[in-house]
Amino acid sequence: MGEIVDFDVRPTVIDGLLVMTLKQVTDERGTVREFYRGSALRAAGVPELGPWAQINVTATVQGGIRGLHAESMTKLVGVVHGSAFGAYVDLRPGSSTHGEVVTVSLEVGTQVLVPRGVANGFQATAPGVTQYLYCFDEEWAPGMAGLACNPLDPALGIQWPIPIDVQDRAQISEKDLSAPRFADLEGAS
Repeated sequence: MGEIVDFDVRPTVIDGLLVMTLKQVTDERGTVREFYRGSALRAAGVPELGPWAQINVTATVQGGIRGLHAESMTKLVGVVHGSAFGAYVDLRPGSSTHGEVVTVSLEVGTQVLVPRGVANGFQATAPGVTQYLYCFDEEWAPGMAGLACNPLDPALGIQWPIPIDVQDRAQISEKDLSAPRFADLEGAS
């Protein structure tokens, strides 16, 4: 007999940032997950998404951090292999939740809807490699509108589960390490 996990949507303290559990059906052969079903999202009151203009999959080694990036695009993200610690920061000027930080344990079957202007970042936590899927409603382009914030900024209070060696480029890129701190972004607005 199979097991069914129903689709679920949970709001967070960041306006528009949603954590979703995918509908999953498991039997002796394995599991089928509905990564995207427009009718289920609409029924849950989620704003219309897509069409997706670009879909990326990253393979990130355990302990590696990517982000915090807040491009001018809506993202639907989730882990398709491994696990990650997701971190999200509202960088939208004028947002009622500006400056709020949300962290989520991301396992296969959990995804996050990230609104435009909310920074998305994660740390791969599973042994080996974690595959993280991004669906974008705009194509990424160098120099596109958006902000980046230093994921190690202590003012954000993000407790990354695996300690970071700032000299180790397998854990954090120079670009992410040199991104502005939140207070510096505030001074620029």
